[in-house]
Amino acid sequence: MVKKNLVFIILAFFSIYVFWGSTYLWNKIAVTQLAPFYISGIRMLTGAVIVFSIAKLMGSSLAVTKRQFINCSFAGFLFLAYGNGMFVWALKYIESGFGSLVSSLNPLFVVIILAVIHKRKMQPLTIVGIILGIIGMVLLISQKELSLKEGSLIGILMALSAVIAWSIGSVFVAKADFPKNHFVSTAYQMGIAAVLLLGSSVLIGEEWLAPQYWERQVSISLVCLVLFGSIGAFTSFNYLLKVVDTEKVTTASYINPIVALLLGWYFLDESVTGQSMLAAGVLLIGVYFINSRKRTTNVTSKNKS
Repeated sequence: MVKKNLVFIILAFFSIYVFWGSTYLWNKIAVTQLAPFYISGIRMLTGAVIVFSIAKLMGSSLAVTKRQFINCSFAGFLFLAYGNGMFVWALKYIESGFGSLVSSLNPLFVVIILAVIHKRKMQPLTIVGIILGIIGMVLLISQKELSLKEGSLIGILMALSAVIAWSIGSVFVAKADFPKNHFVSTAYQMGIAAVLLLGSSVLIGEEWLAPQYWERQVSISLVCLVLFGSIGAFTSFNYLLKVVDTEKVTTASYINPIVALLLGWYFLDESVTGQSMLAAGVLLIGVYFINSRKRTTNVTSKNKS
């Protein structure tokens, strides 16, 4: 059983709340110059090397069982190869703040997946939350401004598919067998994702621009993505999925959009329309209802590893 530590839990929540909220801005900046799978692949490869090194310096064994490697591969694909790579690609067509609002649907998908897997009857608050989530999404994507932007629909669909992949991964990781050390687990997932992303980048013919030609703000964004987004936030995310309920981890969806909207508005001069704010309010209220429901059974109890 993974040992709980209140200080670590608080720091981990801060990491997934604030650091992840910032990644929308950093990815949006990076994708203005670099190809999406190439960006994500470099980010994951660099992160994997650093995290493997940290684990080794800590004296942790890097050995994993066959089952753990398979689980890391599956999680790495869902979270980082498809979930992150496809979402970064979507940011070529949609604004960072808008993308963060799409991501706020993560708890909605998680609770639906859990209900299907465990065949559990949804409680009234859950149903209300799902309905509000759908209404918020309709408000978000029905804006006239979006219909005038080329590629906005494909961007929304790509972002939604990435969020669904992330939600499936969240449910899977909560119960699957992974390496006890969270640095080791994170490093394997990043390394596997890096191979998948860079391989995909080559297959689809993305242009690889050498680091010396990157613009200054792009270089800064990649550093922030590796240190704070990959190492800090993703390691925290893996840790939290093992020590608290999956639904509690998804409460990052409350904070991430606020952080992303403010940063996108301040640094990228992204517009924040009245309809977007209304959609954000409806979505977040829906997420609140989903996460505040009374639990009759602990369907997300953690496995012993």
